[in-house]
Amino acid sequence: MFPLRAIIAACVALRIHPNTLTLIGVLINVGAAIALGRDHFVMAGVIMIVANIFDFIDGKVAHITNTQSAFGAFWDSTLDRFSDIALFLGLIYLYSNLRRTDYVMVASLAMMFSIMTSYARARAESLIEKCKVGFMERPERIVLFMIGAFTNRMAAVLWVILILSIVTVANRIHYTYLALNKIPVPAGSNPLSKVFWRALFWRDERGTLAYDLWVIAILAFTWLTPPSWLRDPTAADFSLWNLLG
Repeated sequence: MFPLRAIIAACVALRIHPNTLTLIGVLINVGAAIALGRDHFVMAGVIMIVANIFDFIDGKVAHITNTQSAFGAFWDSTLDRFSDIALFLGLIYLYSNLRRTDYVMVASLAMMFSIMTSYARARAESLIEKCKVGFMERPERIVLFMIGAFTNRMAAVLWVILILSIVTVANRIHYTYLALNKIPVPAGSNPLSKVFWRALFWRDERGTLAYDLWVIAILAFTWLTPPSWLRDPTAADFSLWNLLG
């Protein structure tokens, strides 16, 4: 945390407004999108790390300088959507240049359901108190983007984002329906059904055992699945399966 605290202290000393930091983060993420579009994945990963430093510190600076506001929260949330869309557009541009219409569609659908994940929660919480269900939220998407960039496993990452975003949107629609109609969330009557309903209405916080096990499963899929199985248009097949012959 020391480098981040130093950056936060510098921003406070220079009196940089947190809304400005949020905007800088988005602009840097656009640079990451351009790098993705040009098939410079490692560079894109590095740029994403820098962009998300600004995404992390803007709230801290707002708290320290007592400049938190309702508009600041709105500004941050809105620009987050621009950042997400930019990264997906970079990949869509890359795959269109590679004439890979299949991955143009995968990236486009992943973008659509990622945006719907955020919209579903925002709209639900205008009707009910809280709708924080589902696994695939923005921090998970960003980390997966970085993993895909640094390991050249972007196809696997896109499939994970797409499938889990679809499930998360479905989670939130179903949960909102239950909450509005005052129907209790199903708990299951046997061990198998209990696991199913717990997974469907995912509410485990980050850092819990269930969350960590799910992360391990995702990382294993991302790294161990041979790119050839996914017809990955960019990655060389350096998976464990290939090394084992």
